[in-house]
Amino acid sequence: MARTLIAGNWKMNGVSASLPEIEAIAAGVTPAKPGVEALICAPATLLSRASAAAADSALMIGGETCHAKVSGAHTGDISAPMVADAGASHVIVGHSERRADHGETSEIVAAQAEAAIAAGLTPIICIGETAAERDSGKAIEVVTDMLRASLPAGADPARLVIAYEPVWAIGTGNVATVEAVDEMHTALRACLAGIFGA
Repeated sequence: MARTLIAGNWKMNGVSASLPEIEAIAAGVTPAKPGVEALICAPATLLSRASAAAADSALMIGGETCHAKVSGAHTGDISAPMVADAGASHVIVGHSERRADHGETSEIVAAQAEAAIAAGLTPIICIGETAAERDSGKAIEVVTDMLRASLPAGADPARLVIAYEPVWAIGTGNVATVEAVDEMHTALRACLAGIFGA
């Protein structure tokens, strides 16, 4: 059964003084509607405290990224087991900002998603097209190819979240039309059905 996930990404924002915001959100999130889940993805420095602040609520806490490796000489990175150990249930992989700023390819994203699953996390695999790709009429081809390449081999689809966010709409004030999003969702559902079966 498909579920609805309402997720917020704090990005590189928030310090300890921000925890009352998590507490206020957690207090307002109730499991009133079956099949609807609420999640905040917080910076790594806040994960443990955010998880503790949301512990007695229906609010879930997620990480903003994870490394594909479990441990090692990767200064500044955070592994999926570390994210899980901090109390997170989910982790974002493949966000367009990570793809652009850190050179994370779809192959890296697939490895991150695999690491997340192995650590007991639900990966949120982000996909989306640029303005140039949309304007060239290749948005669906680009995004479905990105989806295929970003999925870990043999993954259980029930353990994955796919997040479509057009890159050209992030922080620009441009908003995708309902028709454009519906067209992309239809294409993504067909792609997933082709990979995992109906």
